[in-house]
Amino acid sequence: MTQVRRVKRPVDGVLLLDKPYDVSSNGALQKARGLFQAAKAGHTGVLDPLATGLLPVCFGEATKFSAYLLDADKAYRATVHFGRTTTTGDIEGEVLRERPIAFDRAALEAALAAMVGEIEQVPPMYSALKHQGKALYEYARAGVEIERAPRRVTIYALTLQSFDGVEAVVDVLCSKGTYVRTLAEDLGEALGAGAHLTGLRRTASAGFSLDAAVTLEQIEALDLAGRDALLLAPDVLVQHLPAVSLDDEQSRRFSHGQAVRIDEKCETMLRFRVYRQESRKFLGLAEALDGAVLQPVRLMAAT
Repeated sequence: MTQVRRVKRPVDGVLLLDKPYDVSSNGALQKARGLFQAAKAGHTGVLDPLATGLLPVCFGEATKFSAYLLDADKAYRATVHFGRTTTTGDIEGEVLRERPIAFDRAALEAALAAMVGEIEQVPPMYSALKHQGKALYEYARAGVEIERAPRRVTIYALTLQSFDGVEAVVDVLCSKGTYVRTLAEDLGEALGAGAHLTGLRRTASAGFSLDAAVTLEQIEALDLAGRDALLLAPDVLVQHLPAVSLDDEQSRRFSHGQAVRIDEKCETMLRFRVYRQESRKFLGLAEALDGAVLQPVRLMAAT
């Protein structure tokens, strides 16, 4: 029997997805893409399969601006189990060592405070970081250890939500590239007990909150029109940039990749969101040259 091939749609927009447990970021992306029947999709930063929470998914034209989310700060709620280290730094690994827990809440809060600021982290072997085209976790599973250079990241805040003497729930606000699993391990070592991560949930990214995210099950329960209504416009990814409007003739030239001169003076090399003045249609991004010339750097497809 001939299988009916589903037609892909030119869907444009941003979906705030609540990624489920034990599903890879790519797996969640492909599931969402199928539900929207989208021709093109991409996510904005990998979450480990064991992590849940906010995973912005870009469809169509929105993928052109996804890099701005990759570079954004992130927030997580982490559950850290003390007294035990594992091969992976989380609950999936084999136990390496067990030690007594000999600290109180005050010592834990002091250790957390000491980790706030710029720190250096060595990426874990069980990560998606690439070495010679292969993810580090592939080497780790084969028993191969790869030397990793430390990376400088910024921890903006570590807020202790609860501590029962064994497990702590900590809210983490950090820069891109931070490995919360490594943060948990380092915290355990600082307290002399060792630790591993038993839960991780991304709660915010680039100003987007988990409160506004939807699950795959919620999307499945909607028809196609209801699903499309969940999407945010592509320019939501670049709201941090200043905006400028062009008249119809300027908009036409800009949309064809031509630089346009504007009346107001702009800071040279600054990037702008560009809109058609009358319709407020988002046209793309521009870079200011010589203070009053806008050079297109990323354009929405002409329609």
